[in-house]
Amino acid sequence: MEQSEAVSFFYLKHLQNIHEEKTHLSADCPFCKKQGREYAGRLVVYLNKTSFFYGYFRCLNRCVPSGFSLWFARLMGIDLDDVPGYDPDRESFLPKIDYPIVNINNEINLYQDRISEEVLAWFQKSGVGHDVLVELKIGYNGRYLVYPYVQEDGNCYAARCVFPERKEDFFWHGDEHFFTDQHHIFNLQDIQRCENGALFICQGEENLLALKQLGFPGVAVPDCHSLEAVDPDRVAFVHTVFIVMENNAEAEAAARALASRVGYKARLFRWPAGLLRNYNLWQLASDKGKDFKATVLSMVQASSAFSPFASPKREYGSFLAQLALESGSAYGALRSGFPKFDQALEGVHGINVIGGAPKTGKSCFAIQIATDMARRKVPVLYYDFENGRQKIYQRTLSRLSRMTIGAIKGASKDGVATAVGQQLERARHDFQDMLVSFRVVNDRKLNPEIMRRHIDFIRHETRSEYTVVVIDSLHKLPFKDFTEQRTGIDAWLRQLEAIRDELHVSFLIISELSRGSNDGYTDTPHMGMFKGSGDIEYSADNALILFPEWDPLDSAIQQQRRNKLWLVASREHTPGLVGRYGLDYPYWGFVELDE
Repeated sequence: MEQSEAVSFFYLKHLQNIHEEKTHLSADCPFCKKQGREYAGRLVVYLNKTSFFYGYFRCLNRCVPSGFSLWFARLMGIDLDDVPGYDPDRESFLPKIDYPIVNINNEINLYQDRISEEVLAWFQKSGVGHDVLVELKIGYNGRYLVYPYVQEDGNCYAARCVFPERKEDFFWHGDEHFFTDQHHIFNLQDIQRCENGALFICQGEENLLALKQLGFPGVAVPDCHSLEAVDPDRVAFVHTVFIVMENNAEAEAAARALASRVGYKARLFRWPAGLLRNYNLWQLASDKGKDFKATVLSMVQASSAFSPFASPKREYGSFLAQLALESGSAYGALRSGFPKFDQALEGVHGINVIGGAPKTGKSCFAIQIATDMARRKVPVLYYDFENGRQKIYQRTLSRLSRMTIGAIKGASKDGVATAVGQQLERARHDFQDMLVSFRVVNDRKLNPEIMRRHIDFIRHETRSEYTVVVIDSLHKLPFKDFTEQRTGIDAWLRQLEAIRDELHVSFLIISELSRGSNDGYTDTPHMGMFKGSGDIEYSADNALILFPEWDPLDSAIQQQRRNKLWLVASREHTPGLVGRYGLDYPYWGFVELDE
């Protein structure tokens, strides 16, 4: 038997003179009879399977507090093992409190007797009747409303006294040990009554009264700050918790903080745009009148679950939006500028790790790709721990101007207006324009959070959806302790994966290689050549090796230096030779060769 059918059968078994409807049943209230009332009221049980309040019962005479099936069984003296959904291994929340002998129960009773017609009329403005005030033991001391904060032991030790027209005018009365936030849950007993059911948590006692008038179960805290002290273990056995705060940013933040602690069962009420600041349920009840219940039920259905996942609608929208971005010009601009490279990898996307032997030109290769992308207005962050900012700039200007660094320095010193000087001036303008999208960072105290801030900044400045991050090199990223390099590199790679996915970042990461046979770098390129981290194999979308056709340890003629770029592992592309690259001597660049 399904749980819903079992609950329905449970009530049918223990009630008399039943009248069944589609979404509820009514019967003679057994509790009115137990109390010896001359006229027994009708007890209503909600059995709408699509409702959050399935199995909720309440007496229309309010002879007993309402609740769900386990509370019904306790009131009736039914063995709890007979109640659908009962778990005998559950341990109820028991606060570690030594309750004092003295309480203010008698005072609360006296205050109840002092409710005047004027006070009743004030409550009636929002539809709250005298029977609700009696049920929650609300009183009046001649000037202030008295809200008793009854504790788990059933006694009241402190009450909040609030001026009806000015809720900011209040004070606490009773034992000062119960004036702290941990005791600030009004109508606390409703939590136990809602085991296996649904419960409201409201800001402000008057807002709870408006809901109680409609028959809903709930508790209240005096202000949004009190939510911080609400222990989520209190509602561990409540299936759904609706959190209803006033309409302001501070209250919404407090509600979200509580929801994050309560978890998936929390659902947040959303106020429509355009309402006044601090608008609440009390005002809504006054404004809507007879339509108040329908409005609340609509808000219940529209309430959003506090979920670690995006809604299916939002997830689908994000998917379509990302598809649109990837078909746009900004995504298409993420190319290296080397045709064979871009053909083999479809551009610079994801995490690309380039390994190479010392002095093979890894940095020059990365600088060329990074600066060419920046010239096409792609925002690039270059984290340099190898060469220094000035050297990167000099080599870039040399490549752009087709002049040696020595010639650039000489022309800058002479300042002659020759053809060479004009050539250099054009390159300088090009270089200066490029710097809007190209930022070099040498911060040795770099961490993932600082990197995220850098990415956010350059995205904002360039108004770009995508960013390219170059790291030169992986093995010189900052670590707390050099002896922890292996674990430090792996931790960085985990962070870079998250940044890639969250912020649309493409990485070009330079890595060192381990020496092969004969203590050299002449072995056939393979994944195991990367130095210091097995996690490169799992983190890199593309792993490449810049492999020299000359011995980097010999003093070869610069013009004859040739390198092969191998793709040794990839998530989406076929490994193999990408292309051959010759050093563009002496201009600190590479040329992709045809042969």
